[in-house]
Amino acid sequence: MLDVTLIVLCAGNSTRFEHKTKKQWLRIDNEPLWLNVSKKLASYANFNKIIITSHKNELNYMKNFSDNFCFVAGGETRQESILNSLQEVETSHVMISDVARSCIPKRVIIELLENRNNADCIVPVLNVSDTVIYEENTINRDDVKLIQTPQLSNTTILKESLDTKIEYTDDSSAIKANNGTIKYIQGSLESKKLTFGDELSSLSCLKAPSNNFFTGTGFDIHQFEDNKEMFLGGIKLPSNYGFKAHSDGDVLIHSVIDALLGASGAGDIGEFFPDTDEQYKGIDSKFLLKTIIEFIYNVGYEIVNIDLTIIAQKPKINPHKNEIKNSIAKLLGIEKQFVNIKATTAEKMGFIGRSEGVAVQSIATLKYYNWTKK
Repeated sequence: MLDVTLIVLCAGNSTRFEHKTKKQWLRIDNEPLWLNVSKKLASYANFNKIIITSHKNELNYMKNFSDNFCFVAGGETRQESILNSLQEVETSHVMISDVARSCIPKRVIIELLENRNNADCIVPVLNVSDTVIYEENTINRDDVKLIQTPQLSNTTILKESLDTKIEYTDDSSAIKANNGTIKYIQGSLESKKLTFGDELSSLSCLKAPSNNFFTGTGFDIHQFEDNKEMFLGGIKLPSNYGFKAHSDGDVLIHSVIDALLGASGAGDIGEFFPDTDEQYKGIDSKFLLKTIIEFIYNVGYEIVNIDLTIIAQKPKINPHKNEIKNSIAKLLGIEKQFVNIKATTAEKMGFIGRSEGVAVQSIATLKYYNWTKK
């Protein structure tokens, strides 16, 4: 086993990425990009440990995909993510790669490893073939290099170099500023960086997402509480009683949230919004749903349809079905035709039949975001 740890940086917000899904969560067949890249790099060499940095809001979800990696919450910047990961590194050398470089050839990894004792940081670079202008002056293009990742560094020296308030865009810049030594090796055009999204068509190593569909169910139930506003599906209903709950008690939205989380394999509403957290006391459930929808799209899914069954002796649902349907469709960002609402009573049986509360069952269907059709 090599005395080298591999870090794959996957904690970014993809702010420049012109797709609805974050780049690290694009599906390659059935694998998110971060997993596809990490498994590929892991197959090239026998690393001592492989660390995956994740956005803090996606850390628990990311852990569902593999038990073979160490997962670390990233920071607000690339440098913070590296520093967080370095706390888990015990080897003499560390190789750091960006998930955005998804087609790195094995040759580059092997050459980095073979040169690890020849400088404090080993860096793949590309020569520049075009004429270069700097501040309106032509400069010698042979003096210009394009820096790539992954880069392999002496762990101790990298930690020392990053112990500063100065933000560096790559490891070699930090080490060089700290008077460390740098060795450049030949990079690869295959290691093209995925930044804006238009690069996807040229990354031949990436397969299109599978056409699978994913179904999840949600169920929620709340009893009534007098002298409280009633919200159902994001709509305020005329009533002198509402739902007893930590939030505003919108039982329909809570059921939809659980259905969406079930279809994406992301747990349940309580894991995202625990009822022991005071920040969610009395909160508008539409805000909770918007947060989950953003998460669903971020991690690589699109919403296909929602089917809802409302079980209530009171209030009467039929007069409000169309308004609720419009509300849910707008919140989910899907057409009204893909939201179905059924209402039934409990035939006066049980606590619902005694008009003590309402239950809602939801079924959600998701599919992978198809990045090949943007």
